[in-house]
Amino acid sequence: MHFEESLGFQINHAGRRLSQLLTNRFQPFEITTEQWTVLNRLAEKDGISQKELAQKAEKDPTNLTRILDQLERKGLVVRQPNASDRRSYLTLITDKGRALNEQLIPIEQETMRSVMSGLADEQLAQLRIMLRHITEKANDSIREMEEAP
Repeated sequence: MHFEESLGFQINHAGRRLSQLLTNRFQPFEITTEQWTVLNRLAEKDGISQKELAQKAEKDPTNLTRILDQLERKGLVVRQPNASDRRSYLTLITDKGRALNEQLIPIEQETMRSVMSGLADEQLAQLRIMLRHITEKANDSIREMEEAP
């Protein structure tokens, strides 16, 4: 089997191409897909700790800090000390950040509609089920590896 025929390669390749396409479409707004992921998660649940945000956005803490620094410089988020835990900060989306997120959502939705065109609703539903299954199995394996001595 050729490397390009590997299902893992194909899933990863498709994800990278989608990310590049969204990056190109988000470029006029001066935001990356990584930054938007964090911004969008904050729009869903505002005022959460950086630790919780890292989990929701599936970013490691160091990478999240770098992304938040960039978003803060752009005026899209603010961080404030956590009153219940002085070692942590709460992250909040600003009005400017919320407005930008609202502009980007339809762009992401249209992008996905465009690349999924030609697939029947049933095929899309099956694809979602299969991707969730793969993700859950990968998560299970990661947890097992982390728990092993």
